Amino acid sequence: MINWKIAWKTLLTFGGGLFLLVMLTWIHINQGNVTIPVLTVLEAIFSPEDTLQHHTVRVLRLPRAVMGIIAGGALAVSGVVLQTVTKNPLSSASTLGIHSGTYFAVVVTTIFFPFALFMNGIVTAFLGGVGTFVIVYVLSGGSNATPVRMVLAGMIVTFLFSSLTSVLQIFYENESQGLFLWGSGTLVQNSWGGVQFALPIIAASFFIVLVFARKLDTLMLGDEVATALGQNVRTVKFVTIILSVLLTSVTVSVVGPIGFVGLVAPHIIKLIGFRSHTSLLFGSFLWGANVLLMADVLARFIDPSFSELPVGAITALIGAPWLIWLVLRMKRSGLSEGGAVMAGSSLVQIRLRVLLPIFASLVLLVVFVSMSTGNYGFDPGQTIAVFQGTAESFIQTFILELRLPRAIVAFASGAILAVSGLIFQGVLRNPLADPSVIGITSGAGVGALMTMYVFSVSAAWIPLGAMVGAIVFFFFVMFLGAKMEFQPTMLALLGIGVSAFGQAIIQILVVRADMGVASALTWLSGTTYATGYGELFSYLIWPIILLIPILFFYIKKLDVLALGDDTAKGLGLDVRSVRFQMALIATLLAASSVAAVGSIGFIGLIAPHAARLFVGTVNQRLLPVAMMIGGLLLVVADLFSRTLLAPAEIPSGILVAVLGAPYFLWLMKRRAA
Repeated sequence: MINWKIAWKTLLTFGGGLFLLVMLTWIHINQGNVTIPVLTVLEAIFSPEDTLQHHTVRVLRLPRAVMGIIAGGALAVSGVVLQTVTKNPLSSASTLGIHSGTYFAVVVTTIFFPFALFMNGIVTAFLGGVGTFVIVYVLSGGSNATPVRMVLAGMIVTFLFSSLTSVLQIFYENESQGLFLWGSGTLVQNSWGGVQFALPIIAASFFIVLVFARKLDTLMLGDEVATALGQNVRTVKFVTIILSVLLTSVTVSVVGPIGFVGLVAPHIIKLIGFRSHTSLLFGSFLWGANVLLMADVLARFIDPSFSELPVGAITALIGAPWLIWLVLRMKRSGLSEGGAVMAGSSLVQIRLRVLLPIFASLVLLVVFVSMSTGNYGFDPGQTIAVFQGTAESFIQTFILELRLPRAIVAFASGAILAVSGLIFQGVLRNPLADPSVIGITSGAGVGALMTMYVFSVSAAWIPLGAMVGAIVFFFFVMFLGAKMEFQPTMLALLGIGVSAFGQAIIQILVVRADMGVASALTWLSGTTYATGYGELFSYLIWPIILLIPILFFYIKKLDVLALGDDTAKGLGLDVRSVRFQMALIATLLAASSVAAVGSIGFIGLIAPHAARLFVGTVNQRLLPVAMMIGGLLLVVADLFSRTLLAPAEIPSGILVAVLGAPYFLWLMKRRAA
């Protein structure tokens, strides 16, 4: 009976998987913006002639399908190895940041060292992937790393490299032309060149991994047991990780970074019940090919105009829910990692009546510097003349109507994001919480873009769209958070999945709307460019006037929540109601900021923690200080965004991310210690 079960399971997994692969390949070949009769497709494959239709099938469609098969299989095998070696069920090239590292390395080489792009840039991609894995592994604690910390480190490294990549693509748009679609993952092939390059490397790497299959089985028993059984654990780990990164690098060099295939396919095989690595590797290769081909079929089904939706966005739409499910499963299996209640202590104790005037003076000083700084340097005399009424009318208009409102918008947006982050950290008892980290900012971006490019309504409705998107994602995050009992680090993992899902939708909307690459990247990265009194009065004033005063009365409840749900209930607090109401306020604040300046992350993370260094953990004292610090941070970022590479501008959100990502990693390291 057991043998029959194994036989049926094997037949359905491998026989059914192979049948599905053949069907998907056939559907894939028959898709295109030119309809080719089925008989002609068969003739092109089995008895080719020198005709346009036969060339279309053999040179364009068939290489694309074959590339999808070998790329999906390679990514899945890479995921199997990473999950085994790191002992982390959430590991894959995308969740550990390897994709972002390889992509960044290729973009840097394309722009600055194009002569080094030999062999499709695989050497560059490989070095970038290895370097990224080492960074994530070390920052997450090395051999003592937990699955949760490793994926969180991968997420932040991804944020960092993605921000740096966006900077390069914005300022070197001509040199990096064509990398946007490739950077989102695409199977488009114009010849058999990509297949001929990738297939030998993938086949050789796969064969060597198969040789190590039994040793990987031994690793599953634990490092000490494997050593006792005669395994050289370090050598096995080193060789298999190198092969895993090589498999990822060769696929990235041909089809770009395609995420989540290495997460989904191995778990399909594991859920069926296979544990031997020989079966896992063969099964994962087969089903990885199925997942990627199915995603490409869906991409062209969703967009019948065949303007080429990035297949990486479709795999993210499939994989992000899968990641969320795996996180929930970790909770049920007892593999979750609890987190500290609230981290942070003051380095110095300064009274508010002393501290607030200091920060207010700093804000005024930075705003003055911002008003006085332009493409031609720093000229405070002009600003002083404007306030004295002796400046030329052009200069007066330029400073008072362009530079000043832009600085005010930056301050208001930064202050609002800081308050939003402070509330989320208190409500969720999560020192890693931030509107961008838990997916709220991504939802607001989805809502804003859908308003602009799907419903085609006037720009006046954009803030409403951003708020609707943020609220929808908020309800979803809160629902999942309740299932996880609002465990800090686990909620951050859920936020990765929710954010990935939102970013996938955003990528699809950008491509469908045919937005310019630079303008799309700029808006998605968050920018204060060309903002003024319109954004201030339309999106930012009303939350400051209506919501911030309410918080001053209710902010004490965050201190009660920090004691834990049971203690808070014992003190008479309606925990569920308070948590929901305050998180909703934080969501509305984040949405209003997205509507004004786009998706700017990390302000809500950095500002509250910086405020705790001055005033401790009492939220009533934290609120005004966090507002000041958040506003100051974004004004400084706005100033540098205009001046560092003048006359070109860096999106403010990218500068904040470059500063915020290392801080987040330091915070994780501190909590781990």
